[in-house]
Amino acid sequence: MSEHIKVLLTEEEVDAKIQLIGEQISRDYAGRQVHLICVLKGGSFFMCELAKRITVPVSLDFMAVSSYGSGTKSGGVVKIVKDLDEPIRGKDVLVVEDIVDSGRTLSYLLEMLWARGPETLRLCTLLDKPERRVVDVDVDYTGFQIPDKFVVGYGLDYDQRYRNLPYIGVVEFDSEEE
Repeated sequence: MSEHIKVLLTEEEVDAKIQLIGEQISRDYAGRQVHLICVLKGGSFFMCELAKRITVPVSLDFMAVSSYGSGTKSGGVVKIVKDLDEPIRGKDVLVVEDIVDSGRTLSYLLEMLWARGPETLRLCTLLDKPERRVVDVDVDYTGFQIPDKFVVGYGLDYDQRYRNLPYIGVVEFDSEEE
């Protein structure tokens, strides 16, 4: 079986939306510094572009979490693969994620981060699949709500491929007949 990618959101649409989110965050955090926490690996592309568009002081940190193991379905067990380098106590924290679907991993992550004593804790995602939600998660900044399709590009991957696409695409599988 092979696959091809169908464009869902163009590079221009994604760029324009990130600009709008950056402007909103800049207004909401006016006079303060915002500490961005990127959820690796997928969130890195979005966070880099977003940080360039935020006009208030920004600091950055990174986390890697996993709830999938080697399968494609979430097992419900969240593992911290890479923890933060700096404490977040007293900081205005904004978690930056590429996509929110079931909400399981982010619910766990946000609860864990709240326990570390930030002044504020908000969530920003480029993509949201609300119809996949099984755990309620409040998303403060959303780029796009998308249908329940397997998407790649802008940091999102399929088997570690397609992260570098400058747009969001839907993976469509071709059946190979002999």
